Amino acid sequence: MSLRVMLVLLPLGACSAAPLPPSARLPPDIVTGASDPMRSAILDSAYTFNRASTPAAMARAAAMVEYLAADYAWNHRWSEYTPVAEQALAGARAELRTAYAIAPAASPQAAVDGLLGVSRAFTLGREPFLGADVFTEPGLTLTRLTTPIDLPSTRIATGMIERELHRIDTDRFSGGGPGGQGGGGGAHN
Repeated sequence: MSLRVMLVLLPLGACSAAPLPPSARLPPDIVTGASDPMRSAILDSAYTFNRASTPAAMARAAAMVEYLAADYAWNHRWSEYTPVAEQALAGARAELRTAYAIAPAASPQAAVDGLLGVSRAFTLGREPFLGADVFTEPGLTLTRLTTPIDLPSTRIATGMIERELHRIDTDRFSGGGPGGQGGGGGAHN
């Protein structure tokens, strides 16, 4: 093998040895708007955690924060956000996992699926299934969802990333950021 081929393959080998960060996906029926899971999760979680809401909405929004925190490691679109977004989402995820008694070792996808299952059960008026692999104290989880508690890190993080989303949209559509077209100023009379 030539030195040139070895130099090309060396970085590829090094990358494959590193463990991949865990990821999560949202099912299509949870994503609203333009079928953009990231955008939908940002807007829905910020709305829910910064206003009074139902237990079903709280569980769904917690699933979205879990998704966003996992998505940060994978999605290049986060590079447009303030550098503190990653820390804010990690803090929100930790706060929600503690508040809702979610197992620290639960994968992001298991937490998302478990929380969405709880949300769907509440919406249908059924008793939610709280599997021990995700929820360490099911009674506490139900109490915290039905009698909401203050989640300051989550409120701050979801509000911050919503503001960042709006800033990025404004920059993009006014020509001030990546991919901006400059804006035509709209219709003039």
